Order: sequence, then C-alpha cells, then structure tokens
Amino acid sequence: MVEEDALKKYKEKRNFIDTPEPFTNTKASPDKPKFVIQKHNASRLHYDFRIEVGGVLKSWAVPKGPSTDISQKRLAIPTEDHPIDYIDFEGIIPPGNYGAGTVIVWDAGSYYNLNIKEGKETSLPESIEKGHLEIFLEGEKLRGAYALIRTGREGRKFWLFLKMKDEYADKNDILQERPESVLTGRMIEDIENKD
Repeated sequence: MVEEDALKKYKEKRNFIDTPEPFTNTKASPDKPKFVIQKHNASRLHYDFRIEVGGVLKSWAVPKGPSTDISQKRLAIPTEDHPIDYIDFEGIIPPGNYGAGTVIVWDAGSYYNLNIKEGKETSLPESIEKGHLEIFLEGEKLRGAYALIRTGREGRKFWLFLKMKDEYADKNDILQERPESVLTGRMIEDIENKD
C-alpha cells in the first residue's frame, strides 16, 4: 500500500462528501502497470494522462490531448498523484469542487518501460526524476511507443507528450475519430445531459 504522503495533495484538494472521485488506493496491478487517459471537460476541455508508478497514478494534464502523429508535440503539465482507483473513474465532479466538470475514460490499458541504457532498464521513478520517460502503450485506442520529456527553463515543469516513430504512428486525428469512453461507449455529452 502506498504511503499516505504520496496522495496528500490529492486529498487536500478534494471534499469527498461532495465529489464522487475515489479516495482509496486498492487496485494496484499485479502484472503489467496500467495507464488511463481521461477526457475532462472542466473549465476547459483537456485530457489527463495517468500511469501507474510506485503505487499511485503519476499524472499530466494534456490540453490538446494525445496524438498518433509523430510530428505533433503536445504540452503536458504535471498534476498531483492520483490513487490507482481513479483509473476507472467516470462521472461528474460537482460545481464548486476542484476540477469540477465531466470525466470519461477515453483510453486505458497496460504499458511497459522502454527506457534502456547500456542494456539495463532505467526504473520508471528514475526516468520521471530525470525528465525523460519512454513507454509502450497497449491501449484500446493508443498503441506503440510514446515519450514524455521535461522541457523549458529551470523551475518550469512543462513536459512534452509525443508519439515515437513505429508502425502504430499515423496522421489521423484519433481524438475526432474516437471521442467515446472505452468503458461505456458514451460520449462526454451523454454524461453531461443524462438528467
């Protein structure tokens, strides 16, 4: 079980009486670590990219969403670690709460580490610390090699999220072609307009 400190920021920002977001951390993967991309219509529509590392979901907000096009470099802004139980969260975060808006699971699956140096795998926490992470996504929509690279001046923690060159790269707009939830098949508007 992950130490409480890893989720301190997450819990401080939320009132779990008001929000349906999970506060537990019970769904750690016994085999391959998991990833999720949540489409989040908050004050602005964006996508949250989360990967299971060290008992939590390391998280980045990706304003323009992921791409399968190797020429596209997408800004990714680190956010607080989330509990692993967040991996299948879908629903409405009520007004007045942090991140208020609608969330769907746009893509999900497992992933594995591609960071190999001198024949040895660099651990995921070390790769994140160094600001250069290469992983292979095995999702329902996204497959193949992706990189997260920290960029910018010292003190500015911006990252780039980009597709690496492989047989899964293409120029199609996956966000337009596949806007639905991989859990329920619903669109974000279906959840917003259900009542």
